[in-house]
Amino acid sequence: MKEVWIEKIKRRLKSRFDSIRNDRIKTNILEAIPFWVASLLTGLIAVAYTKLFNYSEELLHATLAWHRWLIFVMAPVNFFVAWYIVTIFARNARGSGIPQVMAAIDLSAPNHEKSISKLLSFRIIVTKIASSTFMVLGGGAVGREGPTIQIAGSVFRLVSKWIPLSWPRISQKSFILTGAAAGLAAAFNTPLGGIVFAIEELAKIHISFFKTALFTSVIIAGLAAQGFLGPYLYLGYPDVTKLSPGIFFGVTAAAVISGLAGSIMCKLILKLMKWKRSFNNAKSIIFIVVAGLIVASIAYFINYDILGSGKNLMSQTLFTTQKHVSGLTVAARIFGPIISFTTGGAGGIFAPSLAAGASIGAFFSGVFGIIGANANILILSGMVGFLTGVTRTPFTSAILVLEMTDRHSVIFHLMLAALVSNLVSLLIDKQSFYEQLKEGYIEDVKQEES
Repeated sequence: MKEVWIEKIKRRLKSRFDSIRNDRIKTNILEAIPFWVASLLTGLIAVAYTKLFNYSEELLHATLAWHRWLIFVMAPVNFFVAWYIVTIFARNARGSGIPQVMAAIDLSAPNHEKSISKLLSFRIIVTKIASSTFMVLGGGAVGREGPTIQIAGSVFRLVSKWIPLSWPRISQKSFILTGAAAGLAAAFNTPLGGIVFAIEELAKIHISFFKTALFTSVIIAGLAAQGFLGPYLYLGYPDVTKLSPGIFFGVTAAAVISGLAGSIMCKLILKLMKWKRSFNNAKSIIFIVVAGLIVASIAYFINYDILGSGKNLMSQTLFTTQKHVSGLTVAARIFGPIISFTTGGAGGIFAPSLAAGASIGAFFSGVFGIIGANANILILSGMVGFLTGVTRTPFTSAILVLEMTDRHSVIFHLMLAALVSNLVSLLIDKQSFYEQLKEGYIEDVKQEES
């Protein structure tokens, strides 16, 4: 009798545990589905945006190859159109997009829903794509990677709003943060970079609360992008074999110079933006036209490399024998984002930062007569260093460049460049560029909310 009683208890306990386990599995699946849907949408939108952005940049160069003087028309006109689209439809679509996502994460609470909707929405998606496309068509030194992050954050937030009330509740902060990581992964085809960026730059809560959603979303968004674009590398496979032992000294020097340069560029952008805050529309239009004419004049008379995201420059220095650039190219790649970013149109600073860093590494290798693989590692170190100087995310910068080139053998060189750059950047400013911009967006949307 005692054995029968014990057996009944065992069966009841097993039944109870099975029920709990099944409920947990069902809940986990229901929680995951919105992330998977949002990730797939993010990947598809990122692919379309990439193709449109690249086509616009190709159209710019093709037009200028036909008649170079047209840059004096294309730059001011397209800069104005990019600014006007943002001004009319969504002011918070201007600039990169990363500070807006950071602000939305900080504001993630029901009482700030109106403020978040001004930072992440369908209107933001459309405005961001349209404005940044016109910016690059006008020769603006902007990228699509930061905008893709704001676009992805908007997609994830919209999907979170469509979840039925009967569905398990998920925090909006987790949705936005995961969307940002998925957006970076889809933009650069760098899944590890997306995850590290979410942890290093965006996360304010412990990773264990959303790690499964984060990992699967990054994978799905990346796979969706690969499905249409193929398993491409953002840059390719530069030769970094047979490096000389003493190249670590060059890596350190390139990291110091590029880190300081990146921080100084951001400092100048912030000062220029602060000066422009008091501008009315008339003054803003004058500034935009003058900025366009300045970019056009530099491109026509001094250095053509000021135009566009700078990816062509990175490819040239890494994959051809033309590994050395002039000081004018370095100046142009740093000055270009300062002018373009402050016009008020949409456009990111990730790719231009990488291009500026590449130009520093190429210039540095030319000064000291460094060639071949050793020149390549200085170019890659300059890219990591400059991006770190801008973002203050050394691990993200190193992992991004590592994944863009699939050169795992130089991970220690890139990590050294990132850490050195991060240290010297503190001499210019304690806060990152994005952190300072984020505070401005939070202040603006709170004022609008009140």
